[in-house]
Amino acid sequence: MVQIKSPEQIARMRAAGLVVAAIHAATREAAVPGASTKDLDEVARKVLAEHGAKSNFLGYGGFPATICTSVNDVVVHGIPSEDVVLKDGDVISIDCGAIVDGWHGDAAYTAFVGSGHAPELLELSRVTEESMWAGIAAMKQGNRLVDVSRAIETYIRRQPKPGGGRYGIIEDYGGHGIGTEMHMDPHLLNYVDRRRGKGPKLVPGFCLAIEPMVSLGTPKTRVLSDDWTVITTDGTWSSHWEHSVALTEEGPLVLTAPDGGRAKLAELGVTAAPDPLG
Repeated sequence: MVQIKSPEQIARMRAAGLVVAAIHAATREAAVPGASTKDLDEVARKVLAEHGAKSNFLGYGGFPATICTSVNDVVVHGIPSEDVVLKDGDVISIDCGAIVDGWHGDAAYTAFVGSGHAPELLELSRVTEESMWAGIAAMKQGNRLVDVSRAIETYIRRQPKPGGGRYGIIEDYGGHGIGTEMHMDPHLLNYVDRRRGKGPKLVPGFCLAIEPMVSLGTPKTRVLSDDWTVITTDGTWSSHWEHSVALTEEGPLVLTAPDGGRAKLAELGVTAAPDPLG
């Protein structure tokens, strides 16, 4: 069953989302050559403490850290470690969340460590991020869940991949509902699977974590022996972008974006909902 939020509850989720945005800003600055992924986890812990928030990753299903740090061919759920030291040319996706007054925020971004990245990696991240925004723009009253999936997939499929071929839209992981728990119904595919039907209608109070994951090659993944780290089966590098979004009577509100998604949605011809926290 989908949890529908009141405007007051969406405001609480916005508070959690702003903590996630602060973690993103701090870890992005800290993701430099020579930093370990454990160092980034410590940065996130400090931000949570400064805001009086709790981590919704630490201890979730036994996960041992505050953030997920997924480097290069790791798609999602990479465990921070002092043994994983970032180097010039790496690509890292950082996924994190926060709980404020019992309400959750969750978002991810892809960052480039140092310099000298191949153009196809820059384009991979751009395509993944833009497909997320296409999905966010499809958060409209009257649409159904499948319309978000279709918007994501359509954007990706229309982008020419440098060197030819197609991008791999990761099949085994996707977005999800969010609210009083981090992962809730419904599950959101990043592509259209006609066997799943159209899904529920999008109505005010509907909240989703929209998170495309895309690789330079295969859509297939496997989990390493730590039972968490997910890598591509062909070793190609990947990108992961995510925002938590609430649909309101006045349009979508990107809970984990500092400006509520106003600027980016305007580029797409969509008016973001007013920020309930001003």
